[in-house]
Parts: sequence; structure tokens; C-alpha cells
Amino acid sequence: MFPQLSTQSSVPDHDGDVDPHHSTTVTSDRNSSSNDARSGSRLPTVSLVIPTLNEALNLPLVLAAVPECVTEIIVVDGRSTDATIAVALSWPRVRVEREPRAGKGFALSAGFAAASCDIVVMMDADGSMDPAEIPSFVRALVAGADVAKGSRRMHGGDSSDLTPLRSFGNAALTTTVNLLFGSRYTDLCYGYMAFWRDVVPMIDPGCPGFEVETLINIRAQQAQLEVAEVPSQESNRLNGTSNLSVWRDGCRIGRAILKGRTTRAHRPATNSSASMAV
Repeated sequence: MFPQLSTQSSVPDHDGDVDPHHSTTVTSDRNSSSNDARSGSRLPTVSLVIPTLNEALNLPLVLAAVPECVTEIIVVDGRSTDATIAVALSWPRVRVEREPRAGKGFALSAGFAAASCDIVVMMDADGSMDPAEIPSFVRALVAGADVAKGSRRMHGGDSSDLTPLRSFGNAALTTTVNLLFGSRYTDLCYGYMAFWRDVVPMIDPGCPGFEVETLINIRAQQAQLEVAEVPSQESNRLNGTSNLSVWRDGCRIGRAILKGRTTRAHRPATNSSASMAV
């Protein structure tokens, strides 16, 4: 078991429709395979999605620390001008997807679509997130969660990268989302997450920028998915400069929260006996 998990919401029996902006085809074979992994009758396979933009210096250090439980690594590159792609292709288990559209959100959506395993983990390429924590996220999912959310604010979590301004903004946005959507997140603006691949159509917002992490959390709550927070230790970026802008991206996240109030995600009805197009 995973004693430090903080279960945010339980999953009631609920029939609904997939958001019309995200359609998918669910087959009985895929449902059966996913259910086998969820039930613990076999070990789940794991896809690690890493969006990159000029991370040639950091990527080798991150990839070297990826644990053996990860089946495939999908590096989604957003038009890097350095050697990021060449570095990625030199590592085993790595597949490179090129995303022509600018923005972390688009890169993650491309990675989710390319993932082929039971579980999808999303992680930054700058070295601030420790790949050694991936088994903790996997254990949270196997224990019953639909989504495992990293938190720097719960017991056992910490950050050496949060400035006072970013910390204040994160706390304010976390409180706002919890009040508006009835969630109990402790660390909204942190993008170290994992989830079962079959919930991707419910939580992937298909948006361009850093607001993607906030919208994933909102959609998970709206779809009544079971979210478990996992303590995570964030470090400083290893090399280079972050593309994050506190004011610009903070405003984008604020607008995304307001948009989330009018765009509702749903947990679809399940049908394991026949193929179902939704």
C-alpha cells in the first residue's frame, strides 16, 4: 500500500458522455487489458511523456535516472534548435514525436496520443522532477486511483525552486480551484502526474500552454475521477532558463479556470462486452 497518499475524491457509479471535443473508440480488448493491469493481475506497462524545447543538456541526465518500470519514453519536441532530438534518439526505450505547434499543452497532447501503455506519466525535461519517484505514482494508480498527482505541499513533498511570488500565486490558484470545483488539491500548478491511459480522453484539454496542468486537474475533478496526491520533491532546473513567465502564465491559468467552469468533462459509461464508439 501507499501510506502517504491523500485521496481527493472517490468514484461513484456514474454514467455520462465523453466531452464532445474529445472522441475515442473503446474496444473490449483494450478494456480487458486495462482492467487486468488495474486489478493487479499483471504489472502495468508505463509510458513516460516528456515535452522538450532545447533541453539537450538536461535530457541525458533525466533519461539516465528513468527507472526500469518505464516501458517506453516518448520525447515530444517542440522545434528545438539544439541537439535535443539527437540526444533523445541515442537512448534506448526512447521514441521522438515532433510537435510543430508551439506550447507545452500541445506537446503533452501529442505524447498522450502516441502513448501505448496502460499508464501515462507526464514529466518535465529540465531535471526539476525526479524520475525515481515514478514507482510511487504507479503504486498510487494500482492501489485504485485514476489519476496520481504530485504535490510539493503535502507531507514528504518539498521544492527548492518555488520563489515567494510563485508560491503565493500557486496557493491562490489552488484555493480558487478548490472553492469553485469542490476539489481538495494541495498543489495545483505542478505538472508531475500519472494516470491510466483510458482516462486521457476525459482529462486532456487540448490547450496550448502551461495552463494544461490546471485544466487536467479541473477535468479530473469534473469527471469524478479518483485523484490521489503523491508527495514529490522538486529541484531547481539543472541547466538553462525556464520558459515559464509568472505573470503571463498566471493570467493564462486564471482564464483557464474560468473557462473550466463552462466546459464540463464526464466519466463515460463502461461496456466491456462489446466495442463501443463514443
